[in-house]
Amino acid sequence: MFPDSTVGSVRNIEVSDLQPDGVHLITIYSPALHGRGDFSVFAPSGIEKLVSVPLVVLLHGVYASHWAWFFNGAAHRTADNLIRGRRIRPMLLVAPSDGLYGDGSGYLRHSGCDYESWIVKDVLESVSKTFPCADRKSPTFIAGLSMGGYGALRLGAKHSGVFRAISAHSAITRIEEISSFVSDPFPFGQIPPDEKDLIYWFEKNRCALPALRFDCGINDPLLGGNRRLHLELTRREIPHSYFEFEGGHDWSYWRAHLSSTLIFFEELLRASDTTPPESPELSI
Repeated sequence: MFPDSTVGSVRNIEVSDLQPDGVHLITIYSPALHGRGDFSVFAPSGIEKLVSVPLVVLLHGVYASHWAWFFNGAAHRTADNLIRGRRIRPMLLVAPSDGLYGDGSGYLRHSGCDYESWIVKDVLESVSKTFPCADRKSPTFIAGLSMGGYGALRLGAKHSGVFRAISAHSAITRIEEISSFVSDPFPFGQIPPDEKDLIYWFEKNRCALPALRFDCGINDPLLGGNRRLHLELTRREIPHSYFEFEGGHDWSYWRAHLSSTLIFFEELLRASDTTPPESPELSI
């Protein structure tokens, strides 16, 4: 589930008492951050009886943290409704902070910390140590909104052996676009051009890319960038699905469309299933 690394293992995993609606709050020592890091996990009722449960990593936007997808976006309620309606199987939703650099880290390596390995190694390793239902065989997906959409697109494409599929909502498609959302300067000069370029990673790993979808609201200031990314991927014949919907750059849009992401992941799982899932019986 997570890549091998010579970086030290996570330690000091502190897990809160169960919060309402099945949400756990977790703090660990992260080698990538050289200090503490936080993430939240939604574990549906009864999931502890299952094995190799799918994992969905949800990345937030600027100014937010690990709590945003649950306490602003109600992601756990969306997932629970889909599970109860038998539209998706039980899944762990894992919502990490971005590492809490400035107004937003971009999920990149810079400023002395590895905000990328924090997500793709430390968080996933901690989940596998904390939840027995998650193991190295667990299918792992990544999704995000705004800055987190950029993070999902880039990390999913770069670490194509880790993630089964990518979904992005209202994504920043060039990290330079983050300047429109933050008040503090972002350290662009510390990041090599190829490292931050989405197309570079889609091309580099095009033979092994995860399944990809992304969407944007027609009143979103990032719509132009999403359209350009769609056209460039199409020109390069890189498989993907792109959608536009009514709405802007806000939580009402993201709450409305998270279900599309979770169902997209479920459909990929069903397409690769050789045996029916343990629970529940599905009828998508």
